[in-house]
Amino acid sequence: MEARELSRLRELEAENAKLKAMYAELSLDNRVLKEALEKKW
Repeated sequence: MEARELSRLRELEAENAKLKAMYAELSLDNRVLKEALEKKW
């Protein structure tokens, strides 16, 4: 691999890690909201 390709690969891996973290947080938020809505008041 060329240096340029390795640099791009690292950028994509970093972006992927950020997106995975965002998904995990939103998934947790979604689960909490669903549980809150299912509770009877």
